[in-house]
Amino acid sequence: MSRRFRAGIVGATGIAGQQFVVALQRHPWFTIERLAASERSAGKRFGQALLDPKTGARRWWCAEEPAADVLAIPVENGDTFDPEGLDVVFSATEADVARAQEPRFAKTTPVLSTASAFRDEPDVPLLVPNVNMDHAALIHRQRETRGWKGFVVPIPNCTVTGLVITLKPLADLFGLGSVIVTSMNGISGAGRSPGVMGLDIVDNLIPFIPKEEEKVQTECRKILSEHPAEISATCTRVNVLEGHTESVFASLRRRASVADVKDAFASARNEVLKLGLPTAPAEWIKVHDDPFRPQPRLDRDNGEGMTTTVGRIREDNVLPNGVKYMLVSHNTRMGAAAGAVLVAEYLAVKGYLDA
Repeated sequence: MSRRFRAGIVGATGIAGQQFVVALQRHPWFTIERLAASERSAGKRFGQALLDPKTGARRWWCAEEPAADVLAIPVENGDTFDPEGLDVVFSATEADVARAQEPRFAKTTPVLSTASAFRDEPDVPLLVPNVNMDHAALIHRQRETRGWKGFVVPIPNCTVTGLVITLKPLADLFGLGSVIVTSMNGISGAGRSPGVMGLDIVDNLIPFIPKEEEKVQTECRKILSEHPAEISATCTRVNVLEGHTESVFASLRRRASVADVKDAFASARNEVLKLGLPTAPAEWIKVHDDPFRPQPRLDRDNGEGMTTTVGRIREDNVLPNGVKYMLVSHNTRMGAAAGAVLVAEYLAVKGYLDA
């Protein structure tokens, strides 16, 4: 890619916004030009906006340090933010804020979002690399129907990401009848709840995540629209910092052996790597033969958090043509900002950021 894209991050002081900073601050194609957040952060430099006004502690949640030049960028008010002069906006706000802000940005500028605000809209593609990137063609319809020069493209719920990445090769090769999944989600997916969250989760499992199961079921069907299948989900929160672990039972249209399923995962197409996208991992799906893998602590960082890892692949004796397996997907990398950046890289190569 010969050109560089001028990027803005809205919601930059939150956890998702900080993840965008980490994913973009040394990116070879994107340059962080501007940052925006809530009114209380506006007018401060980013480094100052990260400081707790009472204690002076820096509220930075990523393992990687923010770059000095990014800390010096002034923070603007997201409610009045004008993306003029930018090539792309990365939006990392809550859904209600995104619903108000993102259409305003999209009038002139492409928007890549981690928010759920527009995921269910029929003219909004819900993109997962190597799974349904042909759905990007919906951008033309979105621009036409809404009168926007830009567009809004969200990524799916983080529990959905690893699931559809693994279901896609099975659906293509064997067909997909139905899926039952139980997720054991890392606590980082819940954000920061001062004091209470840690006390709730230690020595415990939380058996309910509000709205998560509905998102898994509806978003999977939208992403895998060429392979209609019923999805039944149970989503829980476990005492793991990062990484979503999922137990998947899939009923296929035709029988596949364990060896067939392993080959399907191992040979899953990695188009984003062939395109030379900087955030693409060398291994899209990693297959383990060790029955004690995958484990979130050991496998969430495979491919710098961009590889989905599977193991315990077995035939199932209850579902028709049933197979079952475990997966681990990094919820705050592939399932969040870095995944959105990978989608943006694809759209850049395909010319969607140039229009």
